[in-house]
Amino acid sequence: MSEVQNNLEFENVQIGFKNLSGTEGPFNKNGDRNFVVFLEPDMAHDLADQGWNVKFPVENKDDEYKRLPYLPVGVSYEPYPPKIAVINNGVPTILSEQQVGMLDYAEIETVDLVVRPYNWTVNGQTGVKAYAKAMYVTIATDRFSAKYDI
Repeated sequence: MSEVQNNLEFENVQIGFKNLSGTEGPFNKNGDRNFVVFLEPDMAHDLADQGWNVKFPVENKDDEYKRLPYLPVGVSYEPYPPKIAVINNGVPTILSEQQVGMLDYAEIETVDLVVRPYNWTVNGQTGVKAYAKAMYVTIATDRFSAKYDI
């Protein structure tokens, strides 16, 4: 399999399992910042065929909703810091590494995202890890946030 060279661009996607603060937990080592992008099955299969680390949840017939495949995305500030902007009431603000964790609890309306590939090889196995290169997050607002311009 050849190395992936091109970035991925996602417009108006849903993200989940947010841990941009890097908080340690049962599924996360301390300091690992990450989230997932939910994918339509066709796109998920295409990306997996290219070597991207796409996850396909096991379907359970008792589930009342269909689980979408997803792409885990790392957020690392070394060696290439991502540009992460939050848009609130139409006003964009670039978040620093210290501020990006606020998105863990934000009510998000839309996300546009650019992901860069990191091609890896370990013990003869290869794959492609996704890292955030740029992310534009529009925060959901209510009529009072617009009224008070916050």
